Amino acid sequence: MYLHLGSDIMVLKSDIIAVLDLETTSVSKRTQEFLNHAQKSGKVIDVSIGDLPKSYVLCGKKENYRVYVSPISAQTLNKRALENSWT
Repeated sequence: MYLHLGSDIMVLKSDIIAVLDLETTSVSKRTQEFLNHAQKSGKVIDVSIGDLPKSYVLCGKKENYRVYVSPISAQTLNKRALENSWT
């Protein structure tokens, strides 16, 4: 199954590591360092073009990860991710 992140971008649910609220989690210095490193490494994909970013979704494995910045709230993305899950 896939999760729609905005702007016609979808990711496999099985690839999702975390769905995080941008406002509350970016306060942490470690999170800021991680996001800065991901940005410098070219691993950030901004899906919120033209909209206010509200969340970010960490996908992938180890060094092959991506960070998707989404205009959809973390709460809505989490709810969508849990829909039709039979785990």
